[in-house]
Amino acid sequence: MPQIIIIMKETIKATLFFLLLGFTLTVVSCNNEELFVEPVTEVEEEETPVEEEEEIDTPDDTTTSADPSLPCEFSLNDIEPNSTVVIDCVMDLGGATVNLPANVTILYEGGEIINGTLNFSEGSVIDGDLLNVALTITGSTPQLKDPAFNFVPERWEIVQGETTSEIALRNRDILESIMNEIKELGITEFIIDEIDAYFEVSKVTSGTSNQNFYPWVEAINVPSDFNLIMTDNTNLRVFPNSRDRYSLMSVYDAKNVTITGGNLIGDRDEHDYSSGGSHEWGHVMELKAAVNTTVSNVRMMYGAGDGVKISSLNFTYDVDYRPSNNVIVRDCTFDSNRRNNISITGGMNITIENNLLLNAGVDTQKSLGTNPRYGLDVESTRNSDGNGGYVYLERAENILIRNNTERGSARGGLTVHIGFNVTIDSNITENSIGYSYTEGTKIINNVITSTPSSYSTTGIDGGKSSSKSTRNNEISGNTVTGFNVGINVKNTETQVFNNTILNNVVGIVPISLTNSDIYNNTIDSDVDSSKGMAINITELNNVTIEGNSITAVQNSIKINRCNTASESINNTVLIKNNEFYGPRYSQIIDSHGLVFENNKFNHGIELYDSNDITFNNNEITTPNHDGIYLRRVNTDISISNNAIDVASNKTCIRIDSTTNSSEIADSNNNCF
Repeated sequence: MPQIIIIMKETIKATLFFLLLGFTLTVVSCNNEELFVEPVTEVEEEETPVEEEEEIDTPDDTTTSADPSLPCEFSLNDIEPNSTVVIDCVMDLGGATVNLPANVTILYEGGEIINGTLNFSEGSVIDGDLLNVALTITGSTPQLKDPAFNFVPERWEIVQGETTSEIALRNRDILESIMNEIKELGITEFIIDEIDAYFEVSKVTSGTSNQNFYPWVEAINVPSDFNLIMTDNTNLRVFPNSRDRYSLMSVYDAKNVTITGGNLIGDRDEHDYSSGGSHEWGHVMELKAAVNTTVSNVRMMYGAGDGVKISSLNFTYDVDYRPSNNVIVRDCTFDSNRRNNISITGGMNITIENNLLLNAGVDTQKSLGTNPRYGLDVESTRNSDGNGGYVYLERAENILIRNNTERGSARGGLTVHIGFNVTIDSNITENSIGYSYTEGTKIINNVITSTPSSYSTTGIDGGKSSSKSTRNNEISGNTVTGFNVGINVKNTETQVFNNTILNNVVGIVPISLTNSDIYNNTIDSDVDSSKGMAINITELNNVTIEGNSITAVQNSIKINRCNTASESINNTVLIKNNEFYGPRYSQIIDSHGLVFENNKFNHGIELYDSNDITFNNNEITTPNHDGIYLRRVNTDISISNNAIDVASNKTCIRIDSTTNSSEIADSNNNCF
């Protein structure tokens, strides 16, 4: 039958041996110089008369705990197979190698084994708390008693606090190498609790053949199939450097990784920027060709560049292009990173959720922020192909950004500068959300509320007016409050609907928009000189503005110089089934190709110098204005089937003498 030999530093007082079901327990005193096992023999029980026991006073027999800092008084050289050894003392192997038999279990109870090698045989187990920098494991890989490994910095000669570059580089090498070694022992969880140490990530690792510096290589790399767990007491810091790029921690060409908890801190306020340039690529974490990777509850701050950058390895046209794939960043806090808090340049199937994005790109007393300075930026990298198209070096696609909170970003909240099929859903921000060059992006269900530092900007910025690569996007279900402009919308094939746009200077501004619909939005502003919808010096074609409720102080809708270019002569804009409220006129100035149909106005309409305008079946009720007032020179105007209710001293349809009456088709209007 198997034996369990329990070897401890203190003397075990044992007075009885029990033979139970053929299982033998042998207790050995470790004060003896040699290990031994006393034989246990079977003894026949004899019947003895039962006598009344005399009560005897005995001294208290209390065993005191061993002092784990004292040297062990036993050796491992004579351990028998199938034994269990408890280490509650310091065992110094003196540089020797101990060859252990099969099926040995070595347990931790406060002690340590140092300065030597344990050569294991098959079937063995060791407690992970006994592993340290001064102990080498060889032979058959032992099983660890617990799949969770607690990394104690002191056991591995990690130097904490302020130190030198050389020591910080050694810190980096130690931490990464231990993760790799522990993984080989079958560890599933690597736990770091209390630590506050600097790591040099701006130099090529000493003693390697690699003389080229790659930030994601020289970072602390977390290996594949690995769970790194940190706590609020974990502080890993970038050793201050002068590199224009670095990464403190990375998942590089690895898969099945989780990183949880901890504080990762960049060097932005101690960084040396004297070499010139932007120095904007010093990232706290980089996920490069990371697959099936989750980062959660990590605090990433004060990077000279980004808090986290998600990117690809190689280029899209390379046969070995490897984008990050199936990546989740959730429940993290990003604070005061000098460039962006989160950047995504290459990857697919990425989820960014429930994060707190604070103070991206802000200036500090010691360092200035650097553009773009957004809470989150999706920006694929591309070059022009010379023929009006693009060659994508990386692609960022199929990305979900939801339930994040952004505050204090220097330039903007969340943006898709270049990306594909990105959904920005149910976030709370105080800075803008937007996109520039993208297809399939949705900005939905977000709450965007300005602050004194962001009110002069745009709540949702949809597109770039000159772009031919921005299409098929959606802006819906958002609540936008207190900006200079609530929503800008540009480009083609865009749907803007069910948004609530409150107390902005201008509610919605369509610019260079085609084949798009703006419908069922509520715009309401009591800001002085506010406008509900403003179309100004732009070309719109095949655009429908329908079912909106618009209230503003200055103009509920103002259209100025729309479709004036010669190539826009056949453009059309359909404005129907809307309700326009406010104390002043709606205005149309020097514009073409507009159709107003089935709308309700509670104020008058002024028309200046315009052409090819149709008013059909609208209701106009205005106690203070003329119903429709055609001023200066207007041509090809159709006014029919409208119900116009004005005060007795006002005119339903008023036409300046400068407009030729032959240019006005007036039929079937009812004037009250």
